[in-house]
Amino acid sequence: MTRAFVFPGQGSQAVGMGRELAEAFPAARHLFQEVDEALSQKLSSLMFDGPEADLTLTENAQPALMAMSLAVVRVLESEGGVDLAKSAAFVAGHSLGEYSALAAAGAFSVADTARLLKIRGQAMQKAVPVGLGAMAALLGAELEQAREIAAAAAEGDVCEAANDNGGAQVVLSGHKTAIDRAIKIAAERGIKRAIPLPVSAPFHCALMQPAADAMEEALAKAAMKAPALPLVANVTAAAVTDPAEIRALLVRQVTGTVRWRESVLFMKAQGVDSLVELGAGKVLGGLAKRIDKEVSGTSVGNPADIDAFLKSL
Repeated sequence: MTRAFVFPGQGSQAVGMGRELAEAFPAARHLFQEVDEALSQKLSSLMFDGPEADLTLTENAQPALMAMSLAVVRVLESEGGVDLAKSAAFVAGHSLGEYSALAAAGAFSVADTARLLKIRGQAMQKAVPVGLGAMAALLGAELEQAREIAAAAAEGDVCEAANDNGGAQVVLSGHKTAIDRAIKIAAERGIKRAIPLPVSAPFHCALMQPAADAMEEALAKAAMKAPALPLVANVTAAAVTDPAEIRALLVRQVTGTVRWRESVLFMKAQGVDSLVELGAGKVLGGLAKRIDKEVSGTSVGNPADIDAFLKSL
């Protein structure tokens, strides 16, 4: 079995995440403390106890999801003696999960990753006034169909494919007026469902350029090493290890399409047959089989999952 470790993106957060890990494992407790200290914020309390409205804020959700993923990594290392670099062929992450993947692979320190994601969340939130942007998921649409719908709906506004998640699920992002038009056009063209997403900003489209600029500045200052194993980058769906190239791709990622389906197919072509999702929720583990039936997906996010995964090694 050849595996890749994958890391979830925004939307997987839930109040209570990480509490069981913190209660069961000192390594997880220390990780959460490390993130709290890096941000001068009791993010762990927000993760364990809410309120949900505060946890869902982009500037909190992004570092919180990274902390959850890295807590799982630390526990696997300390309890199971797992060496990530020897246990997998690649790491990959969905949007903000790319930062979790890089921290797990030793490219960034956990403290720097937390601070970068705080900046990223704040910059993304600030890039577009609330109510001006929107996102919608097209279910039953392939990427080309979604791009045609986006082009038809734009009418001078921004409307772009933000995420190609696989399993015929593509997310559009842009001006709310254009997204509303896209939802209508999708229905007219026989797309199974088009659902507005409960997000606070239109991620992964040209409207995020101010956030991309902010990240370019922040990433230029962050210390970075080559990751211990290759990262499959969101915007290229190809493997990368060079720190300068990774920095540039992380900037592009803010406005670019998350090519998740192609990333999974790239890893499969390199011999990967098992995706192990580390952190909150089960989104990526669930998507694996819908992208390719020969790729298995498992999600590891609580003590029982960790136990089962370590036994499977």
